[in-house]
Amino acid sequence: QVQLVQSGGGLVQAGDFLKLSCAASGRSITNPTIGWFRQAPGKEREFVSATRWIPFATDNADSVKDRFVTSRDAIKKTQYLHMSRLEPEVTAIYYCAARLRGGPTRNWNEYEYWGQGTQVTVSS
Repeated sequence: QVQLVQSGGGLVQAGDFLKLSCAASGRSITNPTIGWFRQAPGKEREFVSATRWIPFATDNADSVKDRFVTSRDAIKKTQYLHMSRLEPEVTAIYYCAARLRGGPTRNWNEYEYWGQGTQVTVSS
């Protein structure tokens, strides 16, 4: 089994910066694709970003390009979603997910493991 534990999130003001973390534990996995999704109240789950580091491949939703960036700490087995210039429209619960085989995909049902989610709220 693979566990993904998320941290970060919270309440910030428009224009602020926030970093979400997604730490993997459990059985060792090799070169997974880590995806980020979000779900706002009353809306469907929405793709945000996905990255596989080796070989490198990434995909980002048009709505977050140039504002959201992913990074990782391979030793800590932790992925990060750096969110800048936040706007109230991005308020949602953010989830990270791991896909063990294959590169980035926007289909949430192709990810086998999920974090518990973390709330991001941006006030105007």
